[in-house]
Amino acid sequence: MTDYSMNANLMERALGKPCSAFTRQDLIDFCISNKVEFVNFHYCSFDGKFKTLNFVIHSLEHLENILTAGERVDGSNLFPFIKAGESDLYVIPKYKTAFLNPFSEVPTLDLLCSYYGRDGKPYESSPEYILRKAHQALTAATGLKMQAMGELEHYVISEKEDMYPVPDQKGYHESAPFNKSTEYRNEAMRLIAQSGGKIKYGHSEVGNFCQGGKNYEQNEIEFLPVDIEDAADQLVIAKWIMRELAYKRGLTITFAPKITAGQAGSGLHVHMKFTRDGRSVMVKDVNVPADAGDGKDNLTEECRRAIAGLMMAGTSLPAFGNPNPLSYLRLVPNQEAPTSLCWSFSNRSALVRIPLGWAGCSDMAEQVNGPQKAADVDFSKKQTFEWRASDGCADIYMLMAALCAVVRHGFEVPEALEVANRTYVGLGVDIHDKKNTSLAEALEQLPDSCVAAAAELEKDRAIYTSKGVFSDSIVDYLERYLRDFDDARLRDAISGSKSLTMDLVEKNLHVG
Repeated sequence: MTDYSMNANLMERALGKPCSAFTRQDLIDFCISNKVEFVNFHYCSFDGKFKTLNFVIHSLEHLENILTAGERVDGSNLFPFIKAGESDLYVIPKYKTAFLNPFSEVPTLDLLCSYYGRDGKPYESSPEYILRKAHQALTAATGLKMQAMGELEHYVISEKEDMYPVPDQKGYHESAPFNKSTEYRNEAMRLIAQSGGKIKYGHSEVGNFCQGGKNYEQNEIEFLPVDIEDAADQLVIAKWIMRELAYKRGLTITFAPKITAGQAGSGLHVHMKFTRDGRSVMVKDVNVPADAGDGKDNLTEECRRAIAGLMMAGTSLPAFGNPNPLSYLRLVPNQEAPTSLCWSFSNRSALVRIPLGWAGCSDMAEQVNGPQKAADVDFSKKQTFEWRASDGCADIYMLMAALCAVVRHGFEVPEALEVANRTYVGLGVDIHDKKNTSLAEALEQLPDSCVAAAAELEKDRAIYTSKGVFSDSIVDYLERYLRDFDDARLRDAISGSKSLTMDLVEKNLHVG
C-alpha cells in the first residue's frame, strides 16, 4: 500500500491515491469534507495564457452538474480562427488535474479543462487535444510512451538592493543573501508541488544585473519527467502560480527569452525520455556511462532515432517553440543558447544535449559515505536528452505536440540513424569557439526570425500534419501569425541599440 504521508500534492495526500485515479465522486467527497465554496475551471487559449471560469457552489446537485457537464464558453474570444457565429465550445474538467487553490481565502477547488465541440467530441484545433493526438500517434507507430519535463527559466525583478551584490552574469547557483529571490522561489516551488507539479529542484541561474533602479535575478524551476501530456498541464499551472505569487509579493517575474542586451536570456528547455512497457529505452547497458568511449555508442537505436527527428525538423520547431521576435535575440552565438543543428553530451552549445545520466555510476554515495545498505535502483532510468532552443513565448501544448511529432518522424524515415551520426559533435566541442568555425558553418543553422521560422515550417509541413496531428488550417494560421511580425531584418536592425531592444522587451515582458 502506497504511503501518501509525505506526498506534496495535497489532493493525493487527502484522497490517498494517485491523481490519475481521481474520480468525480472523490472530488465531490473532498469538497463536502473540506467545505469547498468555489470551483475554478482553467484552460489555455491560443496565446498560451491561463484562462479562468469561477463557480460559487450552492448545492450538491450544482457541484455534480459542474463536474459532470462542464460549461460552455465563447471560443471566438479564445481562438482567433473561430468565427463569432459558431463560437460555442464546451470546457470539460480533467479530474486528475484537481488541486486546492493556494491563493483563495476560502476553500476552492481548481481543475484544468479540455475543449469539446458541439458534436460532443474533442475540439480538433485545441492545443491540448493536438498534444493528445501527437502522443497517441507516436505510441501507435513505435509502442513507446513519451515523457517530458520542462525548465522554467525566468527573471525576478525587484527594487535594487546594494547589500551582498553579485557580479553580472555570475548568479549561477548563488545562495541567499547573495540571491535575493530564494524565498520567493522556494515558496513558488512549495505551492506548485502542493498543486500537483512534480518538481526536481530550483536554483538561481547565471543572469544577474541591475538596471534602472531594479534588481534582475534569473532563476530556474526544473521538473521531473512525467507523461508528456501531464508535463504540459503541470507547466501551465506552475507559470500561473509563479506569476500570482509574484504579484502578491510586489515582484515582477518574466519568462521572456531576452530582457536586455548582453545578459543571459531565458529558455524553456524540454527534457525527453521514452519508455516501453514502463521501462526506459534510453541506454543499452545500464552499467556503462552513456558518454563512455565514442559517447553515442551506448545510446539505444530508439534514442538516436528520436534525436534524429529533432535534427531533421530542427529549423521548423522554432515556429512552435520561439514564436516571437524577442526569441531571436536570445538565439545568438556565445550566450549559452544553441544556433547550430547538432547534438552532443554535456554540451550547452549544442541544440540537443545529453546530460549526465548516472549509468555506470551507482556506487558514488558509497564512495563518499562508506559502506551502505545496497540500493537496488536502476539509475539508467534517469537518462534524458534536452531540447534547448525553445523559450517562454511558446504555447506549451503546441510545443510538446510538435516535439512529439518530429520524434515520431525519426522512427519513420530510413535515413534517421545516418542523420544522427552526421549531426553528432564530440564531447567538449564548443560550437561557438572560433577554432570550430568551420564545423559550425557546415551545420544547418536555426532561423533568425519569425518570418524565417514560418518558411521552415512550410518546408516541414508534412511532418506535423502526418496522422492528422496538426491540421493544415492550424499550420496555415501559425505561418500567417509568424509572417505578420515582419521581423526578417529586425535582429540586425536593433543590434547594439539598447533602447530599441528595451522597447521590444517591454512589449513582450509577459508573453506565454
